[in-house]
Amino acid sequence: MENIIIIAVLAVVLFFALKGTVKHLKGEGACCGGAKTIKEPDKKLSGPVINKKVFRIDGMHCQSCANRVKRAINGIDGVSAKLDLIKREAVVKYEKEVADEVLVKAIENIGYKVVGIQ
Repeated sequence: MENIIIIAVLAVVLFFALKGTVKHLKGEGACCGGAKTIKEPDKKLSGPVINKKVFRIDGMHCQSCANRVKRAINGIDGVSAKLDLIKREAVVKYEKEVADEVLVKAIENIGYKVVGIQ
């Protein structure tokens, strides 16, 4: 009887592990699963840069992760981001005032965590 319980528990754990792995490899999770990805192109601002901040971000593991964060930030009017995957940060340039909360929400809504702003 004890062996049946152990086998059942292992089967449940294996099921959830495989389910998460398949989702990860399909690129449906917060990370792409390591697929070869080219960098997202830079966004050009139309006006002069009035401010610059650095957002430290946890959860970026590959270039696809960095691209997702960059697209989320660059989708906000008046800002442009350059991502450094090694440092796990986004350098954001502003051509108009945008609240930090707007950028944090955009980043965290796609599954990453802002751990600092400088």
